[in-house]
Amino acid sequence: MPNPIDPSRRSFLCAASALAVGAAAGAPASEPSEWSATEAVAHMSRGEIRCEQYARALLDKCSQSRALNAFITLEPGHVLAAARECDRARQAGQKLGALFGLPIPVKDSVNTAEYPTTAGTPALRHFRPAEDAPIVHALRQAGAIVLGKTNLHELSYGWTSNNQAFGAVHNPYDPARIPGGSSGGTAAAVAARMAPLGVAEDTEGSIRVPAALSGICGFRPTTGRYSTQACAPISPLFDQVGPHARTVADLALFDSVAANDWQPLSLPPLGGVRLGVVRDYFFRTLDPEVERITSQVLERLRQAGVELVDSELPGLADLVDRITDAVQNHDVRLALPRYLQRYRAGVSFEQLVRQASPDIRAVFESDVLVGAPHAVSEADYAAAVNSHLPRLRQLYADYFARTGVAALVFPATLVPALPISSGEADVAIGSATVSFETAIARNIAPGSTAGLPGLVLPAGLTATGLPVAIELDGPRGRDRPLLALGASIAAQLGSLPSPPGA
Repeated sequence: MPNPIDPSRRSFLCAASALAVGAAAGAPASEPSEWSATEAVAHMSRGEIRCEQYARALLDKCSQSRALNAFITLEPGHVLAAARECDRARQAGQKLGALFGLPIPVKDSVNTAEYPTTAGTPALRHFRPAEDAPIVHALRQAGAIVLGKTNLHELSYGWTSNNQAFGAVHNPYDPARIPGGSSGGTAAAVAARMAPLGVAEDTEGSIRVPAALSGICGFRPTTGRYSTQACAPISPLFDQVGPHARTVADLALFDSVAANDWQPLSLPPLGGVRLGVVRDYFFRTLDPEVERITSQVLERLRQAGVELVDSELPGLADLVDRITDAVQNHDVRLALPRYLQRYRAGVSFEQLVRQASPDIRAVFESDVLVGAPHAVSEADYAAAVNSHLPRLRQLYADYFARTGVAALVFPATLVPALPISSGEADVAIGSATVSFETAIARNIAPGSTAGLPGLVLPAGLTATGLPVAIELDGPRGRDRPLLALGASIAAQLGSLPSPPGA
């Protein structure tokens, strides 16, 4: 549970956590766009760089990397004006927040009063919410600035970010490839050094897939840890906002602000840490490069003293098959109309679907709308929510209790980033052919369906320079310990080189 601490101590505790993590990562970079969020806030808070100067440095990066199409809305004038206000506040001796002066890109499915919230779909192109979502309000209260609204897979309904309404987002490590989705714009912005920390959102992998394919860190907290109010929804059971960053310290900083949890991270030594390995689910049919890099990571962890515990999660695949898609395709047709009405978007659900891009409209007409050929029945939905989902949660609870592992470890995706031009076609992996959904989402789906905290860490680059990542899934409610463990592991693995041209 969060441990509220007197606000006057928060900056100190946050800085202490950052220093503990940062000490393992080496000295801070001298180029402002390479700074972590914790470093940037520290420099601005001490007056070593003006907030306006730092904002200009990030905006220059946004301009240089505009071909990645990471943003739907970016208004430099707004950003600079807000940065100047931060400078005036510091000069006046006002109390500075934990995110003082930090420009943060926000996924364009999260309501902001200052900018349109399109959810990446044509019908909402001009929708301007009356107020910020609670998560954005919390960030602003901590001193952050909104650095525009980032591009995404339309309505968050996919893993490519090949948005037909606002253009595809491109992977900074290879612009011909996807960054992952649905929060692809935030991931691309953070990876390309346009910002060190960003707001993403995850129903079934939309934080973790883009983090994995774009070579950054991503954290999906325990479902419900942060408010998801005023975010374009899919399913209240699964939806969860969370951060993208390049360091675990920055994820922890975001977590402190979003959850009001100011417990400093206590980085555990890796000697004696137990990590679970479930090979018959998470390690099947891997791309050879993903398998090679993941195996190297496991060996490095073993050499650092980690005990790898091989075990099983019997029935996992069947439970995920019965729950994940059924709940999402059922809930979106109820939750999205409520969102449109509550926040006065000015369009109906029917109008939104009619105006959606052809690929998204086809999915809704096939799998979502009442009477659609593959729409989930009320009986199947009730079974998913009332029977299968409790069994899945219990399966994980029993697993952690039985094995004593701190977290599961596995490759986040079966493949590295795929070509934009391939769309969502089947994927060849060695002698096997799997669906696009299997290749991208098989490994990330169980954790988010069960509501577990999930942390993605860069693991290495393929021979052709594409990122590969591991994911750590911990027990429900163990968010801060998972972040601390992730910081220790990230220090062991090191960081990826910057993308070409970043």
